[in-house]
Amino acid sequence: MLLNQNIHELTPVSDKDCFYVADRRKTHFTYPLHHHSDCELTFCENAAGAMRIVGDSSEVIGQYDLVLITGPELEHVWEQHECKSNNIREITIQFSSDLFFKSLIGKNQFDTIRRMCEIAHNGISFPMKAIMKVYSLLDNLSQQKDFAAVLQFLTILHELSLFTDEVKTLSSASFAHQVTFSDSRRVQKIKTYITNHYKENIRLSQMAAMVGMSPASFSRFFRLRSGKTLSDYIVDIRLGYAARMLVDSTMPISEVCYRSGFTNLSNFNRIFKRRKNCSPKVFRDSYRKKKQLV
Repeated sequence: MLLNQNIHELTPVSDKDCFYVADRRKTHFTYPLHHHSDCELTFCENAAGAMRIVGDSSEVIGQYDLVLITGPELEHVWEQHECKSNNIREITIQFSSDLFFKSLIGKNQFDTIRRMCEIAHNGISFPMKAIMKVYSLLDNLSQQKDFAAVLQFLTILHELSLFTDEVKTLSSASFAHQVTFSDSRRVQKIKTYITNHYKENIRLSQMAAMVGMSPASFSRFFRLRSGKTLSDYIVDIRLGYAARMLVDSTMPISEVCYRSGFTNLSNFNRIFKRRKNCSPKVFRDSYRKKKQLV
């Protein structure tokens, strides 16, 4: 049974605005798990110990945190968790995807920003050196007016886009309902096949034959191009679909296990706990506690 829980935030971005920025000081994170159709860049300062959840990713953050989410309807929240600060600063910048995914983003000068926004469909967090590069620009963005504000915002996106190769991808693509892309046609062919056949038994020899390579050569090639072994990639895809089913349905965990391509419930529970730092049941219960209508 699918759950009909639509936790949808109506953002303040209007059709006549390029973006909306909110610069807040607070003592607690209180906003619930939510999603929205607009893109969002979120910066947190003095928030060490808080828990950041983006899709099926959860992570305790440090003193500074900067995340870009461009995937529509990807759930996210920052929770108090173990944060003891009474002077948390949160800067939230929301903007419509229409601003950057039509004629403007197609220009050559926006190549790096476009690539960054594509990767951010699953949510990305930036390294500290990227945060320090744009800190002063973020610090006074809310004080800028009109065209100067737009130029400063575009500068922030440009500076961050220069660190795209160093960002950390957060949610799994299968949880976020996003298609993963590769600059290698052979790797892309394999990823597309796995996305469409993740419930089936997928063998290394089968994938190697599909792209005309020996198993040993393909294994090295895939890891070099994707950063993961074939087996780890398949497990990540299956776990993403499993996490999505846990969140969106009431089906028993055993059924989630088999529908996501795992053949052994004990093995599924063990792998899920190792990768997600909690059992499937705890993951489901935790997600539901965070869901509220906003």
